[in-house]
Amino acid sequence: MRSSITFHGAARTVTGSKHLLESNGARVLIDCGMFQGPKAIRERNLQPLAFDPREVDCIVLTHAHMDHIGYIPRLVKMGFKGPIYCTKATKGLAQISLPDSGRIQEEDAYHARKRGITERAEPLYTEQDTYEALKLFRTVPYHEFHELPGKMQFRYMFAGHILGSAYADVYLGSGQRLLFSGDLGRWDTPIIKDPEMIDAADVLVIESTYGDRDHSDESPEDHLATIINRAISEGRVVIVPSFAIGRTQELLYYLNKLELEGRIGRMPVFVDSPMATSTSQLYGRSQEEWDDEMRVSLQADDTPIEPDHLTYVRDRNQSKELNSRSGPMLIIAGSGMANGGRVVHHLMQRLGDPRTDVVFTGYQAVETLGRDLLDGAPEVHIFGKPVAVRANVEKLSALSAHAGQSELFRFLRGFKQQPKQAFIVHGEPDVQDIFKAKIEADLGWSGVHIPDQGQQFAIE
Repeated sequence: MRSSITFHGAARTVTGSKHLLESNGARVLIDCGMFQGPKAIRERNLQPLAFDPREVDCIVLTHAHMDHIGYIPRLVKMGFKGPIYCTKATKGLAQISLPDSGRIQEEDAYHARKRGITERAEPLYTEQDTYEALKLFRTVPYHEFHELPGKMQFRYMFAGHILGSAYADVYLGSGQRLLFSGDLGRWDTPIIKDPEMIDAADVLVIESTYGDRDHSDESPEDHLATIINRAISEGRVVIVPSFAIGRTQELLYYLNKLELEGRIGRMPVFVDSPMATSTSQLYGRSQEEWDDEMRVSLQADDTPIEPDHLTYVRDRNQSKELNSRSGPMLIIAGSGMANGGRVVHHLMQRLGDPRTDVVFTGYQAVETLGRDLLDGAPEVHIFGKPVAVRANVEKLSALSAHAGQSELFRFLRGFKQQPKQAFIVHGEPDVQDIFKAKIEADLGWSGVHIPDQGQQFAIE
């Protein structure tokens, strides 16, 4: 029987990863993510699936971001009952983020019903649904081969994106090797290990979020020091809409390092996110993921992701109290694209104040509040109300957890010969077109495809 791969998400868009691998009568789903971003993309979460979840044998996860795991509880509600394989840290993060997602689904549905929006009156899944899904999670160590149905096997290799992130290195019964990159991380970043290099694969599925450009080569420490010292001297409030998993911990790492080096003064730092708080605690326990610098810091009795004057804010009332405080202070709050979470309330209160700095640290999808602010909108709408933007808005792009174009090519140049097939996923359409053209021009590869949603390819 021929083997095939069908792309049910992250195809000509950035989110919703679902890659269905079929071989020897077995069906393995690589990632099971939620669509995020513009309304037209988000509404795909409500559309019927093009495959029967009851016929999927198992799921292999690459990492714990919601666009890779956020659809799992709904799939389980629809009849999926197989094991869900992941790294130990990915399971730990999923235990934090999936229940949080379920609560958000329920809250959104409640508010939609109050406003009479019938198409969103029911949640995709509830918090209780997430606990049922989490019972199916099974951890697999890095570098150890694990058997899959259909005479397949796979192993995990470090992807360097967030805690627990991994490539899924899959071998078919016929001997063909398929590498699913998940989200490729960056080299020489703090806390977790660098991406591992791969020298061969018959089939490569590669992300392309930043396939058209590189990140700034500016030192994140220098940029951050400038922002913090200005805030201290001028009594400014710095708001960082930050992803709870990865970006928050990296930001705290740099703040602690700058303090220890005497490059910034002390000022209050508030992490206003229960999920980020729990995630930071998990980072501190995940020794197998640490890079050498993290190990050295801990051996020296330094707590590298806890700068002085750090307060974790769990209580909602304590979060509201921050809006009445004056600067200087730094507020780190989710969500990273400012399309929900506590940061939206802080922005509503402070965007009109020119003594506010809003600092973005990662990718901002189209039609999100974060994208509008970065694009220089003079006015935005929050909770249906117009809010003038007088705050300073900037991007700390060197903190992105995704490989930039040069880093993607650093990874691709590790292959001793080109894969027979390469599939570009996880990117905006124009970005993917640029990335494909550059692969063909610079590497001379053929057989490079940009799948459409639902498109199936036979594995050669």
